[in-house]
Amino acid sequence: KVLRSPCSPPPHILLELNQFVVGRLKLDLWSSKFHILPTSDHFPLRSNRFVVCFPVFPQSIREVTGYVLVALNQFDYLPLENLRIIRGTKLYEGRYSLAIFLNYRRDGYYGLRQLGLRNLTEILNGGVYVDQNKFLCHADTIHWRDIIKNHQAELLVVPSNNSRRCHRSCNGRCWGHQEDQSVTKTVCAEQCDGRCFGPYVSDCCHRECAGGCSGPKDTDCFACTNFNDSGACVTQCPQPFVYNPTSFQLEHNPRAKYTYGAFCVKKCPPGKLSILGGDCVLFFFSFFFPPVCDGIGTGSLQTAQTVDASNIDKFVNCTKINGNLIFLITGIKGSVQCKYIGVFMCIFYTVGFLNIQSWPENMTDLSVFSSLATIGGRSLYSGISLLILKQRWISSLQFQSLDEISAGNVYIFNNSRLCFYNTVNWTSLFRTPSQKVLIRNNRDPSECNGVCFAAQQRMVCDRMCSDDGCWGPGPDQCLSCRYFRRGRTCVESCNLFDGDVREFANGSVCLECDGQCERMDGNSMTCLGQGPDQCVKCLHFKDGPNCVEKCPDGLQGANSFIFKYAKANNECHPCHANCTQG
Repeated sequence: KVLRSPCSPPPHILLELNQFVVGRLKLDLWSSKFHILPTSDHFPLRSNRFVVCFPVFPQSIREVTGYVLVALNQFDYLPLENLRIIRGTKLYEGRYSLAIFLNYRRDGYYGLRQLGLRNLTEILNGGVYVDQNKFLCHADTIHWRDIIKNHQAELLVVPSNNSRRCHRSCNGRCWGHQEDQSVTKTVCAEQCDGRCFGPYVSDCCHRECAGGCSGPKDTDCFACTNFNDSGACVTQCPQPFVYNPTSFQLEHNPRAKYTYGAFCVKKCPPGKLSILGGDCVLFFFSFFFPPVCDGIGTGSLQTAQTVDASNIDKFVNCTKINGNLIFLITGIKGSVQCKYIGVFMCIFYTVGFLNIQSWPENMTDLSVFSSLATIGGRSLYSGISLLILKQRWISSLQFQSLDEISAGNVYIFNNSRLCFYNTVNWTSLFRTPSQKVLIRNNRDPSECNGVCFAAQQRMVCDRMCSDDGCWGPGPDQCLSCRYFRRGRTCVESCNLFDGDVREFANGSVCLECDGQCERMDGNSMTCLGQGPDQCVKCLHFKDGPNCVEKCPDGLQGANSFIFKYAKANNECHPCHANCTQG
């Protein structure tokens, strides 16, 4: 919800009310995070002549994941009194999590006088820079090393104004005259490995706490070093998979959560996308799931007659065409060059038909459609779903992924150089017996097989192809393989006993052995099937039946983290139950 005050900035620079800032927080003259207005009626922030109208939200901020930059301002008080932790995932100038400088008016008496960061007790990464704040008091009294976690982080705090001292009750350290600093690290017993809420050994905070605590439990933390899971500070959020010590495998975790900033969430916020790694990231739809795009004669291209220079950019990143793809001489001949035709490489499905009556002269095949798997034929061109007409430059189709023409007929006419068309078993692509193939006046198959050609120039199917035919030259253009298939390519045999990457045969398909299998020599196979439990011998370690790169070291289990160690035979064994770190 966006809150407005009577002196709020224009809508385009309003900020969202939030207790946690994911990213960096800037308060400066250019960042549009506040307005200074010549009035004294609304929300004054201790300024005599100017009203500094922050959006209401700064007072509610408790965490910043990046850095805080306060520069070139004239207000006298920084309204971040509830800020408790700066994580420093990004640093200002690559060094500072907190940078405060040049906050005064050169020709007057206005400027920052008091930091007011009375709850700031933790800077997880990066240092502090405070300088050239003419009227600022007390900044040099703060015990910054109690706040900064990394003792090697850069610290530069230059005294500016010593006209006001801390109140005698503050023990010489204060954010303002009567706002003393709470120290939570340097006063702790030496047995504490983090922060504390008192000087005794029993007063140590939980190791996952950041910024201090009110008690010893992981739910007593003021903030979390790593993640907040429903109020408890944890090392990591419940993972999508957990280790099962019985099966020695990672299994689906029904209690899994995603990470959003420093929080564990069941669902990602609107506008964010949950991904396999467990993070909520910005939802770039066109990147993760390329959109269904309008085809010629549909939607935004309703009035278009052909693909041309004015609309070809609409097909960038498309994987599915909701409509037809039409290439006519009015669009191709003069305006669309071959370098732009490549935008169709990602398309795997077209709902309507594919009509090619014109094509760039310097392109001798239709390999830009090498990913096209299905022609839907829901709309037809005179009963036709695939039309290739009068293309005298095309010598092969190269539709290497095409495995279905759902409806409509195939019409391939008057392509004077086209070969391979006669080898294709077209009926194997059809879904209904009423579909037909009409092929005439293309290059004579005897010319394609001509003895006058050198062997490498003959337009015939590769010897690795089966009798189902092929879309063009080479073992990757076969409709099916005579022997074995590796990816898209037909091969004579799988690499069972030789080759840099060893394989096993799953029927007629060659599949790689798991990366954790040790490559065997001689006549021994490297693996017997797919997965790390099918290795003949492990490359590194063995955990139960599975070959692994290393023994489990802090993997999340159902109720605890799993730690194991390797014996002399490189087999993994569980650490003692009392071990917490391996």
